[in-house]
Amino acid sequence: MSWRKISVLYALLVGAAIATASLARAETLKVLTEEFPPYNYTVNAKITGFSTEVVRAVLNEVKIQGEFQSMPWARAYETAQGADNVLIYSIGRTAQREKLFKWVGVIAPTQYYLFSLPQRKLKFDSLDQARNFQIATVNEDVGEQFLMAKGFTKGINLQSSVKYELNYEKLKAGRVDLWIMTELVAVYLARQAGDDPSKSLARSFAIPNLGSDGYYMAFGANTPDALVERLRKGLATIKGNGTYEALKKKWL
Repeated sequence: MSWRKISVLYALLVGAAIATASLARAETLKVLTEEFPPYNYTVNAKITGFSTEVVRAVLNEVKIQGEFQSMPWARAYETAQGADNVLIYSIGRTAQREKLFKWVGVIAPTQYYLFSLPQRKLKFDSLDQARNFQIATVNEDVGEQFLMAKGFTKGINLQSSVKYELNYEKLKAGRVDLWIMTELVAVYLARQAGDDPSKSLARSFAIPNLGSDGYYMAFGANTPDALVERLRKGLATIKGNGTYEALKKKWL
């Protein structure tokens, strides 16, 4: 075989390798979330939870590999917002966030409350009645953003942290009066701490207009619509073929 033919063959092989590598990259998504059990959390170095399994099922349906990473919420939120082709979950959809992301669809139910200790006997008829109390939040979490949009202020009536379990500890220790949190996470963290949620948590105020439609999976606003639509179809498929309901029964 001539050197020219060998050179051409070599070039073709290199080109094929590059194309294959590019395709592999194109079919792999960076997927960001946080420690937010039972929706998403890490066990033995693997990210699991109800929302995680839903996202994995969607990616499997559309033949895309996911590179999952858990990090503090504010970092995940900022990274996904400013990047192309980076998926984030479980994220609440609000008017404040609407144009910052492209929303794939709802992956998990949620119901937010202001929780207190039962012995405090705190019960509110309106959110305004909570303004004179200290409320535990998580930095850039949907609950914190919601309260700030309603005129609450960090350092005055909001105490922000980076971990949800720290806020439960603050509530138990009396360092805050209230804790804004979705019910499933509050109950889970109470049980993980060895407590009976029915005895350690009281629902002082329900917030039905905060993420009432559920948690989403979403992309940054610059992500191509074709990719977003591909995952929307995948989510619709697993909801239609029984996979989603099976995961709900398993986890919830």
